[in-house]
Parts: sequence; structure tokens; C-alpha cells
Amino acid sequence: MNSQCYTVAMDLGVCQLRNFSISFLSSVLGKESATVTVDNSSSGASVVAIDNKIEQAMDLVKSHLMYAVREEVEVLKEQIKELMERNTQLEQENNLLKTLASPEQMAQFQAQVQTGGSPTGAAQALPPSGPTQVLPSAQNSGTSG
Repeated sequence: MNSQCYTVAMDLGVCQLRNFSISFLSSVLGKESATVTVDNSSSGASVVAIDNKIEQAMDLVKSHLMYAVREEVEVLKEQIKELMERNTQLEQENNLLKTLASPEQMAQFQAQVQTGGSPTGAAQALPPSGPTQVLPSAQNSGTSG
């Protein structure tokens, strides 16, 4: 605000615009002391110059923001891809477990889910119901030859 301002309303507005523009450019460019100088001799030309510098600064900010947004979009796309793969894997596992579970186990599981209990704890504590599966190694070890 060291620049000379005139008492005419139009000149006063131009002076305030200059000071604002210099402050704005300084904050955008991250410099404590502005290196932007204003030529008071030709107010029209200096306003155009300031407008051009503001536009350049805004373009720079825009390009940095767009770059950051593009990077973030790529990260999010990768996370979505990983989550979709994990979801597919869990759905397949869930379907397999449903086919291997007996009707009694499924009924107990549904009851646990409806009462709000922990289905994982209940599934671990459930004794196997229905026909028990005998592994081939157990069949061979029980026979004498």
C-alpha cells in the first residue's frame, strides 16, 4: 500500500485493485515479499499487466489442482479395483460355505444373525451336525491288511 493513490473514485478503485492483486499474487506464489511492481504512470497498462499476472497465477493453481485430482482419482480407481476383487472372492467363499453347511447349521446361523449375536463365534462353537465326513486317510488307517 505504498503506492500513490488518487482522490478520484476511479483512480482509487484502480489503486485498491492493484494492492489486492499484489497481495493475492504474493499469497498464491508463496512469497512473503511481493516482487510484483506497479507502474503508476500508466494505470490502464498496469491494470492489464496485473490482470495477466493474476490469470497466469490462476492457471498455475488450476494445473496443480488438476494434477492432484488426477493422482487421487488413480489411487481411488486402484482401491475400487482391489475392493471389487476382494468382494468377488468373499462372495465365492460365502457360496461355498453355504453349500457345505447343513440345514441345521444354516438355521442356527440365521438365528444368530437375527438376534445380533456373533455369527463367527457361533460357527466355531457349533458341533458338526448331519452326516460326518470321513477322510480317505482315516478309512485306510482303520483297516488291517
